[in-house]
Order: sequence, then structure tokens, then C-alpha cells
Amino acid sequence: MSLLAGKTGVVFGVANKRSIAWAIAQSWAKEGAKLAFTYQGERLKENVEELVGTFGADTLLMPCDVTRDEDIANVFKTVGEKFGKLDLLLHSVAFAPKDALEGKFVNTSREAYRIAHDISAYSLVALARGAAPLMTDGGSIVAMSYYGAEKVVPHYNVMGVAKASLEASTRYLAYDLGPQKIRVNCISAGPVQTLAARGISGFGEMFKHYEAHAPLKRSCTTDELGATGVFLASEGAASITGQVIYVDGGYQIMGM
Repeated sequence: MSLLAGKTGVVFGVANKRSIAWAIAQSWAKEGAKLAFTYQGERLKENVEELVGTFGADTLLMPCDVTRDEDIANVFKTVGEKFGKLDLLLHSVAFAPKDALEGKFVNTSREAYRIAHDISAYSLVALARGAAPLMTDGGSIVAMSYYGAEKVVPHYNVMGVAKASLEASTRYLAYDLGPQKIRVNCISAGPVQTLAARGISGFGEMFKHYEAHAPLKRSCTTDELGATGVFLASEGAASITGQVIYVDGGYQIMGM
């Protein structure tokens, strides 16, 4: 029997076929989950529409700007009408202005700091609040993080601070939603060639560093992230919540 048979989920953060969100969505669907998707802005709509179309013409696709409460409310209203309930939510959403990912963190502007935290961290709180009433049989919320939340990664700057906020939010949400049998966890992925990653200065050097220093001498693949996403969504992880699961070739354990 498929691990996620009978489960319904909504995926936030697919940008293109190389997106981590897309890899996890494919893995969820392969294990039997029925999914709905959102897209951020008209610029990404065509890409996401083409990918989602491979799941069938009736797959639900909705616009959602996570900084707009009315967009979020509409997503969960529509999901509720289509599915009746919700079991899974994937949060793979992050953004900081490009100039905030260059130079020194100390020069981060107030506005860049606000934007990074609103989109990359607060959005998890807003989406969890919208999803919880639909998770009548419990559920699993999975967010994507990165090691820059825990240690300094040059050029990651304000995004690292926002990811730290995301991870702390995960723990507080896990506490609040635990009585409803809703689990909230993060996957901390090693460097992967995605659209978002290419916006980080020095990303190529980061890849080489993992190959040189991680115990497995590599980072991770999107297929491996998909498999971890399935595990966290499944009954195999029924007692795991508020955790950050590292999928990074073991890099997180290294001191030097």
C-alpha cells in the first residue's frame, strides 16, 4: 500500500522543475497523495501550470502571494471546498532582496530585513493558521530550511537570520498544534542547484566545500529530499515534531 494513500496536501513554493518543492510534491504524489499547488505571481504561473498539468487537468492550482492574508484565506477556502480536509502542507518559500545577499550583514536595511522575515518565516505561521482547521485528522507541515540558520554562511546574510526565525517558528507551531495531532518539522537541505540558490553569491564554492568536507563528500539530491519529505508526511514519523532534519551529506556534524 502506498505510504500516503488517501492523503491530501497543498504545496507552496514550486518555481520550476528543479525546485525542491517540486521534488517533494512528486514524491508525495507517487506515494498516493492528492495535491493542490500555488504559484507566486504571473511570471511563474506558466512554469508551474505546465508541471502541475502532469498530475492531471483537474489538479488544483491557485495564485498565492504569502504576504497577502486574503490570498492565503482564498487558498484554504478553495482547498477545503475541493478536498473537504487537509493532511499535508509543504512550505518551500523564501526571499530576500538581492542586495541583502551581497556584502556584509551589518549593512542589511530595515526594509530588506522585514521582507526576508515576512516572506521566509512569518508565512509559515500564516499558512499553518490557515491549514490547521482543515487538518481534522491531524497532519504534517514540512518547511524547508538551511544550515545558514545555525552557523554563519558568507553571503547568506539576512536569509540565514530569517531561516533561524523559521526554525524557531517551527518549534512554537509544533507546541501549539500538537494537541490537534498536527506535526511541524523542517528539512535542512544541503546546497542544491535551484533557481533560488543561484541568487546566492558564491554558491559554486559552497558546493565544492561540501564535496571536500561533508562526511559523504557531497551534498544531497532532490530525490533524497523527496524521500525525506515522504517520511515526514507518513505514519513512520508520527512521533516526530518540532525538529530540523538535516539532509546534507552529514555536513552539519562537522566542526572543521
